[in-house]
Amino acid sequence: MAPELRRFHKTDPLPELLKGIEEDGAIAIDGLLDVDVLARLNSDVDAHLEAADPAMRHLNPVIEGFFGDRTRHVAAMASKSRCFAEAVMCHPTLLEICDEILLPACANYVLNLGHVIDRGPGAVAQLVHRDEGVWIHVPRPAPTLQLACMLALGEFTQENGATRLVPGSHRWPVERQPEDEEFVDAAMPAGSAVVYLGSTLHGAGTNSTEEVWRRGMHLSYVVGWLRTEENNVLATPPAIARSLPERAQALLGYAVHDAIEDMGGYAGMVEMRDPLALLREGKL
Repeated sequence: MAPELRRFHKTDPLPELLKGIEEDGAIAIDGLLDVDVLARLNSDVDAHLEAADPAMRHLNPVIEGFFGDRTRHVAAMASKSRCFAEAVMCHPTLLEICDEILLPACANYVLNLGHVIDRGPGAVAQLVHRDEGVWIHVPRPAPTLQLACMLALGEFTQENGATRLVPGSHRWPVERQPEDEEFVDAAMPAGSAVVYLGSTLHGAGTNSTEEVWRRGMHLSYVVGWLRTEENNVLATPPAIARSLPERAQALLGYAVHDAIEDMGGYAGMVEMRDPLALLREGKL
């Protein structure tokens, strides 16, 4: 039997969403973003995408090969879009899922990265991967380290390169590779999202269209004791962060990781204090 991507709506009960993620490693959530939020978010990124270079140089050739030369990126979204920082990064459905999946392994979780990925015509399928492979030095087996989300800012179709996932692969041995028939395409309308574990195999599909750009936003959250892929404190410096809600500041890494109750300690202090307090007092 061909695999399916289970679909939910953001108003469905949280236990149902969690059950789908636990069993399949990935679910689709329709209508995650309200129409007005989607419009504001797209408006915020339009000019940045217009200025982005699809053939930008990356940190090394491996990363360049991973993204290809037909993809436009807009990173550091919390510093470019208040709509992202407040309505997307702090989306209650996403944070409720993170609470259940990530908090068992940390005192608090943070944003790993939030960026727009606009894949142009001719962009070839990505290397199939697990996002948690970034932290290869964490001994395995390990608890769930990451929860990721790909938001459709425009329609995702098989033809324009919708994200491809392998349901159930979060339980596979690392060496197992998927067969073609084990993939599902996350075709979905704008405003919907696919939410998946960092241990689930996935990758962007080939954009076989002649003129359609597939605009999506990747955002992911990780346990608070890991180093994030994007340095969010530098990407959203205090001059910008201090105007954001405290929840957003904490997700961006300005809060200490307080594991005292778990017989651990503080991580991320400044002058022996919580940076959130320093932001409130205007000292940071």
